[in-house]
Amino acid sequence: MKIRENENKEIVKMVREGLAQTGGYCPCRTERTEENRCMCEEFKKQIADPGFEGYCHCLLYYKSRD
Repeated sequence: MKIRENENKEIVKMVREGLAQTGGYCPCRTERTEENRCMCEEFKKQIADPGFEGYCHCLLYYKSRD
């Protein structure tokens, strides 16, 4: 398993700017809860799933199985 940032630098820049504006909370979520603080609980659960491969909700991180 490997976690990496999205290769699209524009997406990374946009999400990072959103994180800065929200104090570290996922800019794609409306609620400011600990579950939505980057790296969010949803993606942590996806990381724990051995069958999951793909991006987190906001497209900042990608989990590969290799």
